[in-house]
Amino acid sequence: MYVQLFIFPIISAKLTIKPILTPQVRDAMASGQRRIYKDVMKQMQNMIRSGAFPVGGRLPPERELAERFNVSRPTIREAIIALEALDLVSVKPGSGVYVMEKQNFGNSSWENISAYELTESRAMIEGETAALAAKFITDEELVALEAALQMMADENTQGDISSGDADRHFHHLIAKATRNAMMESIIVQMWKIRDEATHIAQAYNSICEQNGQQRIAEHQEIFDALKARDADAARTAMHHHFARILNRLINTMELEQVNEVKRKSSEVRKRFSLGHLVAQDD
Repeated sequence: MYVQLFIFPIISAKLTIKPILTPQVRDAMASGQRRIYKDVMKQMQNMIRSGAFPVGGRLPPERELAERFNVSRPTIREAIIALEALDLVSVKPGSGVYVMEKQNFGNSSWENISAYELTESRAMIEGETAALAAKFITDEELVALEAALQMMADENTQGDISSGDADRHFHHLIAKATRNAMMESIIVQMWKIRDEATHIAQAYNSICEQNGQQRIAEHQEIFDALKARDADAARTAMHHHFARILNRLINTMELEQVNEVKRKSSEVRKRFSLGHLVAQDD
């Protein structure tokens, strides 16, 4: 009796299982990536202030910075974009990234500027900036502007609107597109006042969380006008944007004043209430 054995070859193969990324997981990963570049940006900002990266000096190459901070090169690029928007570095194509000299703009004078005055000035100046940029903006600059618009949408999705990084970068790109160094300098200085004058920063922060979708729509309107190279439409879109900011600032101020009056009235009522006397008479 013969027993025939059939031996089948066992084929071994590596199976690559790709994880399924839900929108929530992708959002969490994107949020973590944004936190990383902001952390790197803050570290580099501290090194600039301490003199580790001296004024006028060139920053180390992108690869070296990535190794130093143990992050990817795209993260370094994002950090440099943020530093450039803060007017701390200047990117010179083909040469490198240089630390800019700190521009002194009398901080004491900021106390006399209200958030309304700053916003009115920004409307007038940035309206003309947008009109001029519409004539000179390049396709490459439009791509960068659209990327800033997407960053703004991401900030809105993640509830990170108060940072203002994407907003600042968006307006700075428009200023650069004018090919007018004086206009660019003025825009940078107005953003410094907006960010560093405590009372103005608080006023803007009080409205930044209001209707994030409207904020994106306003910037989209500006972008569309610039893409169409329509100077009049760009000016009008910028004016509408700042008009809405002013209205939100005024509405917030009115609400705060009403709440303050109610608080004081409540204190007076509590202090001078004769309820305890009336209760005794009864």
